[in-house]
Amino acid sequence: MGRKKGETRINSKEEYVGISEILEQKGISRRDFMKFCTAMSAALSLPATFAPQIARALDEVKRPTLVWLEFQDCAGNTEALLRSANPTVAELVLDVLSVDYHETIMAAAGHQAEDILAKVVKEQKGKYIAVVEGSIPLKDGGVYCCIGGRSALDIAREVCGNAFATIAVGSCAAFGGIPAAAPNPTGAVGVKDAVPAATVLNLPGCPLNADNLTATVVHYLTFNKLPAVDSLGRPLFAYGKRIHDACERRPHFDAGQYVEAWGDAGHRNGFCLYKMGCKGPATWHNCPIQRYNENTSWPVGAGHGCVGCSEPVFWDSMTPFYKRLPHVPGFGIEYTADKLGAGLFVGAAAAFFAHGVVKAFRHEIEPSEQERKEGEK
Repeated sequence: MGRKKGETRINSKEEYVGISEILEQKGISRRDFMKFCTAMSAALSLPATFAPQIARALDEVKRPTLVWLEFQDCAGNTEALLRSANPTVAELVLDVLSVDYHETIMAAAGHQAEDILAKVVKEQKGKYIAVVEGSIPLKDGGVYCCIGGRSALDIAREVCGNAFATIAVGSCAAFGGIPAAAPNPTGAVGVKDAVPAATVLNLPGCPLNADNLTATVVHYLTFNKLPAVDSLGRPLFAYGKRIHDACERRPHFDAGQYVEAWGDAGHRNGFCLYKMGCKGPATWHNCPIQRYNENTSWPVGAGHGCVGCSEPVFWDSMTPFYKRLPHVPGFGIEYTADKLGAGLFVGAAAAFFAHGVVKAFRHEIEPSEQERKEGEK
């Protein structure tokens, strides 16, 4: 059936959707769309020459169905999604994908909403994408989170178990997050622990960077497969490097320049926040590169140390947030920080390699007795 100019094609999943045309109707030019595709190439660690391929994929893709589940959460990841820009993730996801179920933004409610979800699972088994926000409680049969008279565990097993893939957005869905912090009274876990047989891709963060979700969707639509992941199920393009390695304050760490107290001269001049509790050396995420708020800022850039929110059980393993990590495996940063901070490690720049310390390549992380004595002189 024909379509008038200016009319958005949204009524059939069998029709092809030209996302560039849809965005243009909303005031986003083709040039801006191509800039977006180039940015996605960079986010995925691909050459800029992939931008035309991404553009073609988004222009020709069918509308795959997406269902978004919310369990033990604060809705922070949904809020991050809806407040993204250039062009907005919401425009990309809501126009390219068929978002059939999302409690926060859908018009349907009650039985009507639950019927929509049941229909997707029944009619599109193995074809739809599930996004989960929030942890899943296992204790006492999962009674601590129920929707429509069913436990989150029961819903996750059915929906995630029958999806083509599940994207766990935020630290709660990925690893249990704050609800799973000790003593974890509800037995909260991440999606993969609740539904081991499901294909789960983790996008942790508190909240996640919505651009990483966009890049994941774009990767799937462009290459018809999910991106490569690390041992924790996190895409390597977003979680393949330590925050410390790309941090804008890294030169100050190398120079032994640290913030010693909040508001001191070092803090005002952008010195390294490691001594104030920054967990960047033990955290894998692309925050320094991708950033938040339309790529303008991120916690460390704003003067607050990283709390390691993209790591498993960060609420327990990374606290207290304002104290230095006692030990970073494979990374002699604690000892190096002491020596550089005291100005005793002459020629230290030559000793830094990869993650800043020669000792990162040795089996022994702790300093020798002779090194301790030299450091005390």
